[in-house]
Amino acid sequence: MRKFLTFVQCGMTVISHPMMMHWQFAEGELDRGDVGDLLDLHFREMRAGSPPSACHVLAREGLAEPSIRFFTLREEQGILLGVGALKRLDATSGEIKSMRTHPEALGRGVGRAMLDHLRDQAWRMGMRRLHLETGNSAAFDAANHLYRKAGFDECGPFGDYRPNEFTLFYRLVLEPRWAA
Repeated sequence: MRKFLTFVQCGMTVISHPMMMHWQFAEGELDRGDVGDLLDLHFREMRAGSPPSACHVLAREGLAEPSIRFFTLREEQGILLGVGALKRLDATSGEIKSMRTHPEALGRGVGRAMLDHLRDQAWRMGMRRLHLETGNSAAFDAANHLYRKAGFDECGPFGDYRPNEFTLFYRLVLEPRWAA
């Protein structure tokens, strides 16, 4: 169960929690410089740390596809904390894409806040299952811990993905209690 308040203010979702102060989610913002910088870092690091056959990271242009909703999380002062995306796979399922916390915001709960937001958005969009794929090397340990702690279970490949030694696939069945 959540221990923070969520409300909408001027079209932005704002969460209030003692450790998070007032963080704001916004949809879009792919054209902002700080977002581009974080996505470029994410793209470079994923390409450098993943075998080419197992690297499914999307460049900024790929995140602008109509089937994808892209979100940012910022501090009240506008400082970018992280990004994440939600891709519709079919009428009742989606995929989490490109979750990334800004290096200066690591350890502050940004990943969990973004994951919760994406899960809530998926429920509102009528999705009842969420999937994701990620790596299994040490570089992905924190992400894998977050997904497991959030209730995701390992599963087989989904969509167009193919099994390989580097990739882990996860699935989460959504429940009404996640609707904000």
